[in-house]
Amino acid sequence: MKQQPVILEVAINGGVTPQRNPHVPLTDEAVIEDSLRCFDAGASIIHAHTYDIRLNGRAGAEAYLRPWRVILAQRPDALWYPTLSVNQADGANLEPIQDRYSHYPFIAAEVPMPFGVVDPGSTNLGYPGPDGLPMGFTYVNSYSDHAYAFGLAKQLGFLPSLAIFEPGFLQTTLAWYRAGRLPKGSMAKFYFGGEWGLWATAKGVSFGLPPTEKALAAYVEMLEGTDIPWSVSVWGGDLLQTPVARMALELGGHLHVGIEEHFDPQRTPTNVELIEETKALCNEMGRPLATFAQTREMLGMAPHR
Repeated sequence: MKQQPVILEVAINGGVTPQRNPHVPLTDEAVIEDSLRCFDAGASIIHAHTYDIRLNGRAGAEAYLRPWRVILAQRPDALWYPTLSVNQADGANLEPIQDRYSHYPFIAAEVPMPFGVVDPGSTNLGYPGPDGLPMGFTYVNSYSDHAYAFGLAKQLGFLPSLAIFEPGFLQTTLAWYRAGRLPKGSMAKFYFGGEWGLWATAKGVSFGLPPTEKALAAYVEMLEGTDIPWSVSVWGGDLLQTPVARMALELGGHLHVGIEEHFDPQRTPTNVELIEETKALCNEMGRPLATFAQTREMLGMAPHR
């Protein structure tokens, strides 16, 4: 039987600095060049941050639109999505949810924005302090925040990209699914916590479940009886050096890589290098990378016209 193609999402930059990886694309020109190279290499979807994640409204939209106008003019069928604005201090989200999404309507009004972030839960995100104990902040997304995000997805016509930091995020997603309110094509992104953690400053503090076969099996068991597509990623580590990449391909899942999440103290790969390494594994497993058209079909999206 023919194997389903793999939706490969690439998170090209995030909050990564050049000190962590000198290849991270941060300027408009770098985002344009890197995104086009990633699409040419086989990426199905690109997730991008702007140079200042605190920007929202028209200013935040314009920061995204400058590079993405150019990219989408050259690849009008390309699939991508921006992140939310974030302004945090003392462990609390300072912005109301409406402000965190306030750049989305401006972007969607000008260029295709087929996906958008929906983070259906809250969790602690940290790193080791001087004594090795956890410090950091709480990433807060209330139930009313989820409802607003799903409502905006319906209003603007984007598919939710569901960041699953830990199992509670998936429980919330399943509640929306069972109520018949989860948009068709919503994709669960299983974020496993690598040994270096989200910020990759030192070992010892991470989040969620570790990237093990048992951890992935738990998520897959939770999804039984649903048709929710899913992918795996490792934050603060290397997905391909863990058992979850191969296991995900065996079970029909998809893959999520990129400089935003990858960390290995021994090397600093480019996004294209990560794609090529991932492509090699997919080919070995008999599951080629999906095209834009195949990705649209698998997620129930209308064909590009």
